[in-house]
Amino acid sequence: MEGTCPLRSLSILCVTVLAACAPRPAAEYAPTSPAAHLQTLYVATQKALDHTGWTFGAKRTGQMRYFRADISIPPTHRAGHVEWPEGPPDAATDFVVAATDVYPSSAQFLADVKEARPGRETQVFVHGYNVTMSEGLYRLAQMREDFGVAEPSVLFSWASAGDPRGYVYDRDSVLYARDDLEDLLGRLTSGADDHVTLLAHSMGAQLVMEVMRQAALKGDRQLLDRISGVVLMSPDIDPDLFRRQAEAIGELPQPFLIFVTQQDRALSLASLITGRKKRLGVIDGPEAVAGLPVKVIDFTGLADGEGLDHAVAITSPSAISVLNGMLEQASLGRDAFEDYMVLTAQP
Repeated sequence: MEGTCPLRSLSILCVTVLAACAPRPAAEYAPTSPAAHLQTLYVATQKALDHTGWTFGAKRTGQMRYFRADISIPPTHRAGHVEWPEGPPDAATDFVVAATDVYPSSAQFLADVKEARPGRETQVFVHGYNVTMSEGLYRLAQMREDFGVAEPSVLFSWASAGDPRGYVYDRDSVLYARDDLEDLLGRLTSGADDHVTLLAHSMGAQLVMEVMRQAALKGDRQLLDRISGVVLMSPDIDPDLFRRQAEAIGELPQPFLIFVTQQDRALSLASLITGRKKRLGVIDGPEAVAGLPVKVIDFTGLADGEGLDHAVAITSPSAISVLNGMLEQASLGRDAFEDYMVLTAQP
């Protein structure tokens, strides 16, 4: 990143390498608690479902698989947090898997997703770099809980290595995943009134932009017109590349929101790896997106250090509170989002 201290970047890199040697937490089954709240997730994944553990689903398989998971949220849950168990999982205090069901075909998966919709809208979440299946599941469940999401949520779990040393592997995996995500979105929007909202984090934003660009180059405006909104959180994209992608897409879905945090330490590392150029998720002014029909929201003032400040909008309790208020204003038909907004902590 421009202006990033080399020693600071080196320290982040050292911490990342050390973290790669430590086992990651894994989603575990446990009986649910009467006081817990269940969140149902639908998962479309390129990952294998043949074993569990923290390496679960780490390899590319060349085919899509589909399942449903009921995630139990503990009554002690705090906004922005995923309560991983520190010992045997306990639904009274931890996120746990209450039930899963693997679909024999994509047709049954799609039928269940569409049947679960109160309207004709589906939320699709695309995770970022260095994310295991377990982490993607629990993060999406946490977001649904904290933001009161009503429509069904689909996790598109692409073949991230789930290893901080696998940055280049993951960038290749994003390209590998384009056709499968485009096919999924096409199927979810196959009905006359079907729509999807796209929520992407980090490197997942690159995947979403590539899929929309690919659809535009094919002339598939039907798919693009049925995307009812896009949110890119901490996008790990070169700003110049983002502009070219947006120009190729043409008319961008609206609303189109970009969440940034200037002290995002994960994107500082990405900037170091990719040549010390700022990523889109750490821009500090509107110049990088000038002339594009997008709205940028800067969450720097609400960061609390959680998760390297790489997902402040969904991990900081203050940010969640502010964003929920803004979403409520938008649902009432009010213009809650300016073209470039810098959020500050509430007194």
